[in-house]
Amino acid sequence: MKVQEVILRAKAKKIRWWQTAEIIVISDRSMRRWRERYERHGYDGLLDRRRGKPSGKRVPLAQAEQVLGLCREKYFDLNVRHFHEKLAEQHGITLSYTWVELALQDAGLVAPARRRRHKRLRRRRDILAHKPKPRNSGYGWLRETGQVSGTSSTILIESFSRSTKMS
Repeated sequence: MKVQEVILRAKAKKIRWWQTAEIIVISDRSMRRWRERYERHGYDGLLDRRRGKPSGKRVPLAQAEQVLGLCREKYFDLNVRHFHEKLAEQHGITLSYTWVELALQDAGLVAPARRRRHKRLRRRRDILAHKPKPRNSGYGWLRETGQVSGTSSTILIESFSRSTKMS
């Protein structure tokens, strides 16, 4: 069912307005606003009022050209961060850093930042879990034990307990 059909049913009192809001999936308050606009302006009042209008936050074309011109002619050797600071300090142009960066990238004056790969963390290894090599080890007591199987922590514990029993 189209929105217009649902509103016409509510207008004809076949369904209630809160049911209309549920069908269209909007809040009750929004439905009351829609109903008021429909009663004042007809179905045209329900059309999106923003359509066909530029954004209120849009940067004027003259100011955008000024920013790009300054980057091309005067501050071509600065990076985006320093260029943005110069715009604010020396020229009184207070645009967001993101807007300046994207405008310079779109104009081809600055290369987009290189995407870095996510650095995968390796699993943490236990220091005592490594097996020392008994032949190459500088520890004489480890060579004497002859016990090489198991983890280094068991080797250390066994050799320590043997040396304490001997003395």
